[in-house]
Amino acid sequence: MLIEDIIYNLRNIMRKSFILILLLTHMATTRSAGQKLADLTRLEKSNLIADTAVLQLISNQFGFTEGPASDRKGNIFFTDQPNNNIWKYGTDGKLSIFLKNAGRSNGMYFNKEGNLITCADEHHQLWLIKPNGKVTTLLDHFRGSYFNGPNDLWISPTNGIYFTDPYYQRDYWVKKSPEIDKQNVYYLQKNKSPIIVADDLVQPNGIIGTADGKFIYVADIGASKTYRYQIAADGKLYDRKLFVQMGSDGMTIDEKGNIYLTGNGVTIYNRDGVLVEHIDVPEEWTANITFGGIHHDKLFITASKSVYTLQMKVKGAQ
Repeated sequence: MLIEDIIYNLRNIMRKSFILILLLTHMATTRSAGQKLADLTRLEKSNLIADTAVLQLISNQFGFTEGPASDRKGNIFFTDQPNNNIWKYGTDGKLSIFLKNAGRSNGMYFNKEGNLITCADEHHQLWLIKPNGKVTTLLDHFRGSYFNGPNDLWISPTNGIYFTDPYYQRDYWVKKSPEIDKQNVYYLQKNKSPIIVADDLVQPNGIIGTADGKFIYVADIGASKTYRYQIAADGKLYDRKLFVQMGSDGMTIDEKGNIYLTGNGVTIYNRDGVLVEHIDVPEEWTANITFGGIHHDKLFITASKSVYTLQMKVKGAQ
């Protein structure tokens, strides 16, 4: 047997072992909530990843990658947070720096006008970046206090901005403690002040909503849980329900409603909270994820010092 075959078989065994552990954990923690459990056969036939697809390393030249966001054409923008740059990975396969001195941006998302909204936590702000690179500060205070450090965001079909505000002490901050006691989820509408829409989480991080604007998923990474909320007509959240017993850094959603969580590789649950797939990523930490490419069917993964792509059978939710 060739050494490549041995390595392939070992990785396959490790993947199945990891999935089995997740299943057992899922079984132990969610059966009481009445959630259905996937079996191994279903896991092997999730029908999400393209048949011949393999994880493709695009580059490993970065300090720590985060915040991938796709524009309408399928170009991906992501951050190299320690080096304070926002990069562009074009549909032509080329890498280029989009913006230097990027406010230590973390999570990012495009609004309907084609502007890039970023969680710029260098000064606890929310930025709007036009296609020409011009920056406007949208937010930097809440009721007279600095935000903890906006981390991740999602923009609803009505162009409302939901963002998480956990506290992670940064070495580039002057302050050594938070000015806001709780780590909240906020909602911002145009020409209005931000409001708190969730204050019942330990440490909210990843966030993503459905294309119809009816539901939003928030990962409480501090509690190792992800919740689903309903979205009211005024943008407020209600009817919180436990989605899965797993936290996440960044998150995304596909056209079928499957939720993609990050951390140890990428773990995928269907809309009912059933584990359907796990993607191994050969890095210490998988931070964030989105769909991009010309057809929006290419998974783009930011993981530690690297970025990867994986061809999928499904598209990202539009």
